[in-house]
Amino acid sequence: MLGSRLLNHLQEFLLELGKGFAFFGRQVRFTFDEQHFRIDLVFYNRLLQCFVLFDLKLGNLTHQDLGQMQMYVNYYDRYEKTTEEKPTVGILLCQEKSDALVELTLPENANIYASKYELYLTDKKLLQEKLKEWIMEEK
Repeated sequence: MLGSRLLNHLQEFLLELGKGFAFFGRQVRFTFDEQHFRIDLVFYNRLLQCFVLFDLKLGNLTHQDLGQMQMYVNYYDRYEKTTEEKPTVGILLCQEKSDALVELTLPENANIYASKYELYLTDKKLLQEKLKEWIMEEK
């Protein structure tokens, strides 16, 4: 299971996410209308001051996946976050995604992002070239 593999490498995963992330839980359950739901991974970012929810999908991303994440984000915004905290961020990691599907399914101001994950690291030389390219773009 992808979630288990990520947790086995939690330190590396947190470093990839960036600064300020704290692990909140795995398969975090919440209940409403007598139905149980589970979020794959929940983090809190103390610098951004918000919850960050991860849903891990094998295969193609569907509009149902996006709707499910929207529900998770809505739940956290309404019942978990405090008034001082920023809106919850939802991130869907999937093997394949359609940008058109994401744009059409989510409202323009949604705080939900879908990203394709790789099961292997890109060539080190290519990563170095991309890093140089991004640094040049920032100048």
